[in-house]
Amino acid sequence: MINNKESYVVCFGEVLWDIFPEGSRAGGAPFNAAYNIHKMGTDVKMLSRIGNDELGHKLEDQIKSWGITTKYIQIDDEKPTSTVLAKIDQHNEATYEIINDVAWDYIELLPEHKELVSNADAFVFGSLSARNEKTKETLFQLLEYAKLKIFDVNFRPPFIDVELIKTLLHKADIVKMNKAEMREIMAYFGEEYRSEDESAAFIQEHFNIQEIVLTKGSKGARYFVGNHNYGFSAVPITIADTVGSGDAFLSGFISKRIKGESPEEIMNQAITLGAFITSRHGACPDYDYAEFDRFRVLHTV
Repeated sequence: MINNKESYVVCFGEVLWDIFPEGSRAGGAPFNAAYNIHKMGTDVKMLSRIGNDELGHKLEDQIKSWGITTKYIQIDDEKPTSTVLAKIDQHNEATYEIINDVAWDYIELLPEHKELVSNADAFVFGSLSARNEKTKETLFQLLEYAKLKIFDVNFRPPFIDVELIKTLLHKADIVKMNKAEMREIMAYFGEEYRSEDESAAFIQEHFNIQEIVLTKGSKGARYFVGNHNYGFSAVPITIADTVGSGDAFLSGFISKRIKGESPEEIMNQAITLGAFITSRHGACPDYDYAEFDRFRVLHTV
């Protein structure tokens, strides 16, 4: 099928260096999603901001080396490139210490962004990027132009603003969350968590959201679409670490969702890509599509 226009996704928000004991890796939830969307063969534009410093130059070079455009990554002459101190515990789970007042807190709205976002197949964003007034203001303006708004609920204490979460939920078309985040959202609104189905129905109705994607780690995932819902099993793997596994899941979801595939096709891609990345170290491991495809064939859910 020939498209009359270039098909692409815009990912908005933080791009940074995750500082692990063994070294630094490029990261940030929206960038992790962008990296893996690109690996799935879909063009992606990362809209972010880095510092005019050594870490920023290295990050820009790294992103370019992966074949992802840095055209929409702004350079800040005052604020530093973002770093996050990451630790992996004995269960291979990651915790993060996120440094405040960094370049991506000051993403500016530029004239070319309206057309960029308006023509995108999807606009992907999370709540962390809006912790600062400047980037929040830019995000809210861009959401007015986006035709498919995908909200990745990515709670990162202490940067959790309940009123902001409510506003972003109201603006979203599709919301991806994990089980803990679903429970937290229900608690924020004074609602008792009773079941996944009832909670999803409440969130859908209260915020007029058509689609909710619920990830549950080793227990699989659910996909709520209107009045229908689908359950999917997890892919059994040996875990390397869980850094970026949810972001990779979202990438797999988006790569099929923007093509109008069936819920089964969409979620199989999502679960398989999430598992594939979890079986590797880091959120952005080096791989090509052929490698992922071999993994997918061996682990068809």
